[in-house]
Amino acid sequence: MKEKLVPVRHYLRRLMPAGSRRMLPYALMSVAFVAAAIIAVAAASFAVRGIEQVVARDAREALASENLDWAQVSTDGLLMTLSGEAPSEAVRFRALSAVGGVVAAERVIDDMSVTPSTDIAAPRFSMEVLRNKLDVSMIGLVPTSTDTEEIIARIQAMDPEMSVVNMLETADHAEPHGWEQALEFGLKALSLIPSAKVSIAADQVEVAGLATSARERDDLHDRLMRDRPRGLITSIEISAPRPVITPFTLRFVIDDDGARFDACSADTSDARNAILRAARAMGAEGTLECTIGLGTPSPRWQSGAVDVIEALGQLGAGSVTMADTDISLIVPHSVASEEFDQVVGRLENQLPDVFSLQATRLPPEEDAIPSGEEEREFVASRSTEGVVHLRGRLGDERLRDAVRTLAQAEFGLPAVQMNARIDPDLPEGWPVRALLAVESLAHMEHGIVRVTPDRIVVRGVSGDTGSADRVARKLVEALGRGAVFNLDITYDERFDPVAMQPTPARCERWIQEALEEQQITFEPGSASIVEGAVEVVDRIAEILIECGRLEMEVAGHTDSQGRLETNMRLSQQRADSVVSALSVRGALVADFEATGYGPEFPIADNSTAAGREANRRIEFSLIGESLAAAQEERGEDPEEEREPPDESELEIAVTQGAGDATRPQERPER
Repeated sequence: MKEKLVPVRHYLRRLMPAGSRRMLPYALMSVAFVAAAIIAVAAASFAVRGIEQVVARDAREALASENLDWAQVSTDGLLMTLSGEAPSEAVRFRALSAVGGVVAAERVIDDMSVTPSTDIAAPRFSMEVLRNKLDVSMIGLVPTSTDTEEIIARIQAMDPEMSVVNMLETADHAEPHGWEQALEFGLKALSLIPSAKVSIAADQVEVAGLATSARERDDLHDRLMRDRPRGLITSIEISAPRPVITPFTLRFVIDDDGARFDACSADTSDARNAILRAARAMGAEGTLECTIGLGTPSPRWQSGAVDVIEALGQLGAGSVTMADTDISLIVPHSVASEEFDQVVGRLENQLPDVFSLQATRLPPEEDAIPSGEEEREFVASRSTEGVVHLRGRLGDERLRDAVRTLAQAEFGLPAVQMNARIDPDLPEGWPVRALLAVESLAHMEHGIVRVTPDRIVVRGVSGDTGSADRVARKLVEALGRGAVFNLDITYDERFDPVAMQPTPARCERWIQEALEEQQITFEPGSASIVEGAVEVVDRIAEILIECGRLEMEVAGHTDSQGRLETNMRLSQQRADSVVSALSVRGALVADFEATGYGPEFPIADNSTAAGREANRRIEFSLIGESLAAAQEERGEDPEEEREPPDESELEIAVTQGAGDATRPQERPER
């Protein structure tokens, strides 16, 4: 028999007092509400924990994808806290950006710290050295390891009277790469230039200075460019003041050798250009020099110079000399009298009032010295070996001693040979002319100066482009504007110490000149240099030792006979052999590249014996920084693109085993 189920409320009613039974429904409702609330809170709490776990997981994944594993993530409801120590401020910001893609930025609490930096970036070390002859100041920041006392000692060693003011500061950081070589180069520049500002940094040295002359300026620039360390950026700006020219002189000559300047002065660039244009219009050719200087006696100098040059050009022969405001026009007797008078009259009206003109038409030259008379002359000559001969006539013993003493002072005691005899009946002014002859000779490497009663003739060779200019001024100043003299002083680069200083371009040219005189040749089929070619190898080694460090390619070439592989290997071996031979002789070849080109680039016809011999050669060419320096020296633009060679001018092919080379083939640019 089934038992009848009795609802709970009936039991409750039985247990509860009679008065409370009426409140039972309300109690049950309260219990239900409380239970529902508890269940809701538990469900919400469970949901929040689930969301926090998902957000934290996504944030950690985002940080891991950025390799930010050091960052720690914690959640508190909808808020996320990032903690941990970031290596740098930038990395901390990356962590914030990474979690920004997971939760909104306003819900992220930044509790991260940044590792304090213990390494302070090294400052840029630099120093500026100012020199005004004997006064030197040093300003800047240098590494603590730099011995400033040693620097001061080296500067004071340049001159015992040198005064150094040290305003350098130091910082305890490692020397940057290149600091020592930059400092060494900067101090060398300072020792060479009495008035200079040298700015020194590890990667760059800037030199600004003042030279006493254009010649000294060029000399200093060449020396510094040659000695600058490899890889160091240098800026060298050396200026020279305009020379003071006394007297302000111009001498223009037209004779059988053509039109030319013996001396030329101008006060401005415009005046110089106008004077040179006038000279070229009158037939002057080649390179014309005209010194821009101080001392012009009149702002109308340009106008007067152009007028006298044009006047001499109309006459066709003679010389015109301007010394300050005095002008002397001298023409040979071959110039027609009527034309001479007409041109001189017109010139007198054209010249500015400040100038005075003296015009002379020489009498006809005598065909011979009268019978029974010797030509009276004094001759000073200097041979190519440096021996000075003084011969001819001098007025008395005192003049002879004076001339000998002056010559010995100019050329040295052992070099002078005096063979002049005494003649008391010499023309007036002979002593001045004789001494001028010796002084003029001193401006030439070798030459001759001949003094006669009616003129002085100077002929010779000099290594100074300004020698003729200086000799002309000296003669004009000593003899006056009406003096008759002839100058023929030619410039020879071989005697110019500035022009002969080794530069990359000059060194390459000197090597090529040595190879033009004699090629480096080898035993047949061998890389052994023949005995007869050792002399040219010695000469090239001497050039390279004088030139110092260069970057060069030594290229070996063969003719087209034999197998191509054999020729390529042989040319490489010969190039290597030359580099080794130069190294043994003390040449710096560390930056040389030996390359064998075989028969690829012939310079002659391989079908003839003479052509094959010419093709078996060694060539030297600059590469790298040395090539760039040579291009700069020659005024070339290294960045300028070369025109591609005409295909018709190239060798079509060099076949294996044979192949006629009738045209030179272009070598690739290095």
